[in-house]
Amino acid sequence: MTNYRFRPAGLLAVAALAASVIACSPSADRDSGKTVVLTTFTVLADMASEIAGDRLHVESITKPGAEVHGYEPTPSDIRHASDASLIIDNGLGLERWFEQFVDDLDVPHVVVSGGVEPIDIASDAYAGKPNPHAWMSPLNAQIYVDNIVGAFSDLDPDGAAAYRANADEYKTKLQDVHDDLVAAVAGLPTNERALVSCEGAFSYLARDTGLTERYIWPVNAEQQATPQQVGATIDFVRRSNTPAVFCESTVSDKAMRQVVSATGARFGGTLYVDSLSTDDGPVPTYLDLIRHDVRTIVTGLTGSPTHDR
Repeated sequence: MTNYRFRPAGLLAVAALAASVIACSPSADRDSGKTVVLTTFTVLADMASEIAGDRLHVESITKPGAEVHGYEPTPSDIRHASDASLIIDNGLGLERWFEQFVDDLDVPHVVVSGGVEPIDIASDAYAGKPNPHAWMSPLNAQIYVDNIVGAFSDLDPDGAAAYRANADEYKTKLQDVHDDLVAAVAGLPTNERALVSCEGAFSYLARDTGLTERYIWPVNAEQQATPQQVGATIDFVRRSNTPAVFCESTVSDKAMRQVVSATGARFGGTLYVDSLSTDDGPVPTYLDLIRHDVRTIVTGLTGSPTHDR
């Protein structure tokens, strides 16, 4: 799988379609009559839907289970974008595939990570670039929510009070998830306060909860993990006596299984980051995703799950 990389020829071809479709760009969903808001991936779509309630129609460009980093836009994506009244993206370098044609559309867009304190990637080819996975912190997610409220209130001033009320309720749930994880981590021995995963997608969550983050590769990439990356992870797990390791749903866990075999650590389970599941899957909403990950991390490290609220 790819990441932070785009194919200029393909995107330019898609972008060329913009002029032909913008002319027929309704700003409301044809079936519901609601104003259309488009997001770049499913996590943002779910957050936005929670705030929108029944006033707006929210859709995601990418589908459940898709790897967002290296998504290749299609002609239908540009049609969807031109139909929208607002486009929501994460920013922090996540959706570079989207940047080439969004500027060709006469559609406002908002970067919902605005106001987040970035954490730079520390190693490999992306060293010094901001880690884009800010939504994996429930505290940062509350910043996202406030940015969405502002964007929706500008788009639909009559709904501003409803958006704020929905947001306040949602932020309470996000805070509860954060508090559960902090409480669980506080009781761990030092060596167990380590979150070892395939991708470095948990920097913000680790910072907010006092966990030490370690990963095999910093950002999802096409190539398999290098022996050096796997070896360094094995050394860390052995040295720190970390009880469990994890991997994300959108990548192969083969490399992490090597770490398990070499160290005797448990494979703590699969974590979700870049995409929700379908409605009948384990994480159909963002709250389900973050609760699942917190439960999986805590159970893997301690053997005692938190209680969902």
